[in-house]
Amino acid sequence: MALLTKASKRSGLSEAFWGYVFVAPWLIGLFALTLGPMLQSLYLSMTRYHLLESPKWTGLANYKEILLEDDTFVQSLGVTFRYVLFSVPLKLAFALLVAMLLYRSIKGMSVFRSIYYLPSLIGGSLAIAAIWRNIFGMEGVVNKLLAFFGVAPMDWINLPDTSLTTLIALAVWQFGSAMVIFLAGLKQIPNDLYEAAAVDGSSKIRTFFSVTIPMLTPIILFNLVMQTINSFQMFTQAFVITKGGPIDSTLVYALYLYQKAFVFFEMGYASGLAWILMLLIAAATALIFITSRKWVHYEN
Repeated sequence: MALLTKASKRSGLSEAFWGYVFVAPWLIGLFALTLGPMLQSLYLSMTRYHLLESPKWTGLANYKEILLEDDTFVQSLGVTFRYVLFSVPLKLAFALLVAMLLYRSIKGMSVFRSIYYLPSLIGGSLAIAAIWRNIFGMEGVVNKLLAFFGVAPMDWINLPDTSLTTLIALAVWQFGSAMVIFLAGLKQIPNDLYEAAAVDGSSKIRTFFSVTIPMLTPIILFNLVMQTINSFQMFTQAFVITKGGPIDSTLVYALYLYQKAFVFFEMGYASGLAWILMLLIAAATALIFITSRKWVHYEN
């Protein structure tokens, strides 16, 4: 018995050892590439740290300046909130509409699904952002279409009233990832529910709002959370297309953070902005989950 006990202990230790060996790359990445830099940025956020100088401890001075004295912070926050409030609902609505159209079993439909998903794969690239800038330029496709209908061309990107609209339009165009998730959710809805609705004489619109939407609410919640988090961190599009202008009308939060860190080299201040952004995203996510108790319906 003693020999069996020792053998089983050795076997358990061996399994645990190899388990830690296989999980070691993830643990190294977690501590070296995630938690370590996060803790360092938390420390730097409480210092006056210029990139070419040593950090000097200032406590909460950066946060006080950001929250009470920085008008540009307030401006970027307002721009970001407007971007999130418009882009996320429009993207989800468009993704659901396309998912409903692609849900039908038609020959070659998988090809169309791949084509519609393509913008999400390349939409965040610098090339697409540059192309988007040309599309909304004075000689771009949008103005040429408007001219065909007799509408005068507009300088979409360089007008404060329309510049943010171009970024929102690009975000809506990148609906592919949400669409794929909606497609998966639509396939999980039992056909019995649609058959029962048809027997009751329900119209297609009534069935959509009484059967499809309630059954998709967990999927809508997931997409809403993921798209909200991504929208708060939007950077590339604003950096390439508008560079935050005109008159800071497209100066989103992440772009302002970048300017503080890599244009003015105020790393301590930028670290404070980064932690405030994290808290804002956490608060927005928590708010979505709290309100989801009222509108998300699970099968059980």
